[in-house]
Amino acid sequence: MPAISRDEVAHLARLSRLALSESELDEFSGQLDSILNHVKVVTEVGAEDVPPMANPNDVTNVTRPDTIAPGLTPDQALSGAPAVEQDRFAVPQILGEGE
Repeated sequence: MPAISRDEVAHLARLSRLALSESELDEFSGQLDSILNHVKVVTEVGAEDVPPMANPNDVTNVTRPDTIAPGLTPDQALSGAPAVEQDRFAVPQILGEGE
């Protein structure tokens, strides 16, 4: 007996506001039935002694400490700019007025 019927797929489609054709209902009911059967097989695996984990490999994030380094002053940053407006880089407008 299938784990999910065609009527249940149609009901799920209505709840999801999906318009499915008759052939899609048949196709998806078979696919969903296969997925549910695979999930059932996986849940039957005895894994009580396996600790939950996100990754089977021991992974640590390699980071460096933050160090404060001197940066450019606004005048130094803007000194090479082709156009400056109100202490900012001036660039050509690409969108219209209303956008």
